[in-house]
Amino acid sequence: MFAGAAALLGVTAGQAQAAEVAYATKCVPPAGVGLPEVNGTTKVEITAPATAKVGDTVDVVWKFTQAASKNPDIIDLPADSVQPSGTLKAAGAQTAAIAMRGPRENPAIPKGGAMVLSDMKGTLKLTAAGQVTLTPDAYVVNAMSTDTRCAPTEPVQPAATITVSAGGGSSSSSPSASPSPSPDPSDSASPSQSTSPSASGSPSSSASETGGSGQTDFTGKVVDVPYTCQSPIGEQKATSPIQINAKKNGGSYDLTVQFKKSVMNSPIDIPADKVKPRMQVVLGGADTGSVTVEGPTNTEVIKQGAAIEIPDLKGAYKPGATGVSTLSPGVLTIEAMGTTTTCTPDSTSVSLTLDTTEQASGASGGSGSSSSSGGSPSTGGGLAETGAGDHGTLKALGLVAGTAVLLGAAVFTFMPGRIRRR
Repeated sequence: MFAGAAALLGVTAGQAQAAEVAYATKCVPPAGVGLPEVNGTTKVEITAPATAKVGDTVDVVWKFTQAASKNPDIIDLPADSVQPSGTLKAAGAQTAAIAMRGPRENPAIPKGGAMVLSDMKGTLKLTAAGQVTLTPDAYVVNAMSTDTRCAPTEPVQPAATITVSAGGGSSSSSPSASPSPSPDPSDSASPSQSTSPSASGSPSSSASETGGSGQTDFTGKVVDVPYTCQSPIGEQKATSPIQINAKKNGGSYDLTVQFKKSVMNSPIDIPADKVKPRMQVVLGGADTGSVTVEGPTNTEVIKQGAAIEIPDLKGAYKPGATGVSTLSPGVLTIEAMGTTTTCTPDSTSVSLTLDTTEQASGASGGSGSSSSSGGSPSTGGGLAETGAGDHGTLKALGLVAGTAVLLGAAVFTFMPGRIRRR
């Protein structure tokens, strides 16, 4: 429930009127969360001027006195994590679809608690004399980077009526035209994308530099890898700067894969030993196959709102061919709280080049710890470094605690702008 009445901002001769209407509503949770649709009752109070003149631009307020569903018994929703948007229909003397939006402001909502949605506001420029009715229609609740869409399942009665008289020009200082543009709930939920980082560390050594030099440590270049991730809450697009380094160990190499900008915030408390990342390093050039690298599980409880980083992923590469071999980031898999998110590169680039010597039971031919890339492209002349600009900064790998939450699944969000690990 909300505290306080919504204020009328429009400049009109008539006083504000507020009327409540209730209507049956079906809410559809985000795709892939495994939760059923919810049928409930929405109660809305619309505040608008009782009278106005043609040419006036009036402000209207949509106040939720009851949302169609409660917060499921899954997680607590943090404060200021929920934002509503919707459409208010004008009919009668003129017709319009008024875009309504509320701020991302809410108290912390406990498991099973009533959903508390902020007041939504919009404007309407009056163009014809007569009576204009205002009727609430569909709305969207954006929470934890996911959308739940709610729509009436029965005819809805008008919640307010404006009596519009003929007039000469607008008496309002607001220049907005009617109807307002359709709301886009995602624009306030998504953080601004930072620019792609340049490569950190030295580029990988060439074959001539590597051969015969006695070098044992090899530093790869940072490459931006655009991923398509299949998660419990559906498909997500993500881009991450990744670097592959190697240390010679006899005829083999110890690999370390670093995610340079993969800082994520947890919306829930996660117990220790519940998050496990793995990745396939794709071989190209003289060698073929892939090598599995993995990181440790989290050693401590991760508190709600705390930052999480993907740890260094480590593995061993035993060359299966003699010549110049390349190593590129491949499929990334993250297991958390009994769920799995699989991210496949849309394209990839070589991070490290090595002058290799064939070892018994080496990678070439798919033996040993290596395997086929599982759909990740080989980079011995494979896909170029393209497509990174079409993805957000690695922002949503979709790790979910148990089942998802109806109004916003519990998603780990990769946040841009963090200081890069070195």
